[in-house]
Amino acid sequence: MDDLKNVKGIGPKALTLLQKININTIEDLVCHYPFRYDYLKRDNLLEVEDKGKIIIDGKIESVPILMRFKAGLNKMNFRLVTQSGVVGVSIFNRAFMKKDLEVGSGVTVIGKYDKTKNVITASEIKIGLLSNKVRIEPVYHTTSGLTNKNISTFINMALLMYGKHINDYIPSRYLEKYNFVNKRTALNIVHNPPSDEKLNEAKYRLKYEELFAFMYKINYLRKQNKNVAKGIRRNIDKKSLEKFMTELPFKLTNDQSKAVEDIIKDMESNSRMNRLLQGDVGSGKTIVSFIAMYVNSLCHYQSALMAPTEILAVQHYNNLKDLLKDTNIEVALLTGSTLKKEKTEIYKKLASGTIDIIIGTHALIQEDVNYNNLGLVVTDEQHRFGVNQRGNLQNKGLMPDILYMSATPIPRTYALTIYGDMDTSIIREKPMGRKPVKTYVKNSSEIKDVLQMMLDELKQHHQVYVIAPLIEDSENSNDLATVCDLRDKMKLAFGEYFKIDIVHGKMASKAKELIMQEFAQNKIQILISTTVIEVGVDVSNATTMVIFDANRFGLSTLHQLRGRVGRGSNESKCILISDNDTKRLSIMEKENDGFKISEEDFKLRGHGDLFGTKQSGDMCFKIASIRDDYDILLKAKADSEEYLKDEENDLELKKLLIDSMNTNY
Repeated sequence: MDDLKNVKGIGPKALTLLQKININTIEDLVCHYPFRYDYLKRDNLLEVEDKGKIIIDGKIESVPILMRFKAGLNKMNFRLVTQSGVVGVSIFNRAFMKKDLEVGSGVTVIGKYDKTKNVITASEIKIGLLSNKVRIEPVYHTTSGLTNKNISTFINMALLMYGKHINDYIPSRYLEKYNFVNKRTALNIVHNPPSDEKLNEAKYRLKYEELFAFMYKINYLRKQNKNVAKGIRRNIDKKSLEKFMTELPFKLTNDQSKAVEDIIKDMESNSRMNRLLQGDVGSGKTIVSFIAMYVNSLCHYQSALMAPTEILAVQHYNNLKDLLKDTNIEVALLTGSTLKKEKTEIYKKLASGTIDIIIGTHALIQEDVNYNNLGLVVTDEQHRFGVNQRGNLQNKGLMPDILYMSATPIPRTYALTIYGDMDTSIIREKPMGRKPVKTYVKNSSEIKDVLQMMLDELKQHHQVYVIAPLIEDSENSNDLATVCDLRDKMKLAFGEYFKIDIVHGKMASKAKELIMQEFAQNKIQILISTTVIEVGVDVSNATTMVIFDANRFGLSTLHQLRGRVGRGSNESKCILISDNDTKRLSIMEKENDGFKISEEDFKLRGHGDLFGTKQSGDMCFKIASIRDDYDILLKAKADSEEYLKDEENDLELKKLLIDSMNTNY
């Protein structure tokens, strides 16, 4: 397809402005969909406000008079007879229309009405009376120097010049099956809707195409993983595995046992494992990954567990060391804080195969790290690693089995897309003895009640987390609670009797680690933090979570934070303090199931910020919405799976679909 600069009317200035709103190709331009539509009803002259927008039908009563000015400007005037009276019409720089504006011909005029002068200054004149009584006007995202009218004109010119060359990603069998119009027609309707009915049909067709192309990509990648990425086929010693599991200090839940089964099957097959282990906070995913690494060690392969924070990596290391203390499996820890001398020793041992299991942060994928026979990589809270970071192990020429873990329950609509190329195991059950965390929504006037609830727990020698949205005051803080401010206030209330400290993301790793160790040992009773403690930190004696300005957080984040308490057998509570958005927060009082909460969060906030930060490689749909178009998504998923199986037909279109993965999707 020709370049954008070849579209009539798009000069260098317009090209630069279009690029500012990410329109770089003709396909980008014609797929720059309206974000809303204005419905303009036919007006009555008597009812329109002075200088108000008007859309009115009528017949031309007088021969249009054309006046020309300097610099090629012109103005045309004529009288229009409407059902509510005669009105003057003026329009600038439309001299080319004069030949079509004959006396007695019907027109639709759109513009602003000056009641005093009884004149409409027209922005647009449509020749012929439009059939519908409502004009549907598309409204586009634009930028300074580029009007809605400019974008509409450029789109329609591009469709006129290049419409027949635009790629259609729907196979002919599905165009026929669903009686879809061709893509050029659908685009014309979306940008120039003749009626609501036609507009909805065209939007449905374009949404289906976008979701079909995306799901084809997901299914294609999944098939490639199965066919191309040959895995390590292991002969697993089932007796040793069974003995190890029976000697665990607790009994696995049914969901944990099923997840272990899934993973063992993957490890025994000759296809590479690409599995997501998803479970609610505190559901016991980590022990499942430990069992997988133990099995991998039995088969004489190395394992690497990559955690998003040093605190969590240290916690995993200590727990696994304790679990494997009666075996000869060597476990090592590698983080950014590991001393240079220790690092050098670890690098040697990894390269020689002496280390069986390595636990760490992104330090595990640095250039200097080389493995002897890496067989399994476990990525904890995998959405927190960018796509490039997760791919670095493959760049080393290694093709180990991959197990992703996430304690962020994903709504089924989103999981179908973002994790569609993975096998999934879900843990819903909580381990025996865990009690649901009681949640309370309080406003700032009830702070005395909150302090009393904290004191009651502290007197029982339990510990408390306090969360703030900010570390310190900033220009845009709008009186939000900060870690530093809350430390001062908590010291006033409790400082005489209890140790209080803070932890946040700007602190050095060693300092954070030291504070978390002291909190774990109950040397600190009140820990004030940002969401840095959201992931994985496990202190069973912490029974109370207090979150200030809770309205600033998504429900999924609040649920993650709440999951830091209730880790032991004691009854625990979470207190959400907010003067706003209490109706939304009340969902937390009623619901402890992270999957249901994520569905509510998804409905309220969409997929863009489910994880607090938008991950690299996140999907970018132009017209479809996985929240609103779930039924279309399911249809597109089923059709794309069927189409992928048919290996002989439409090879050219299949190549187009695969190529589209590097562009729009």
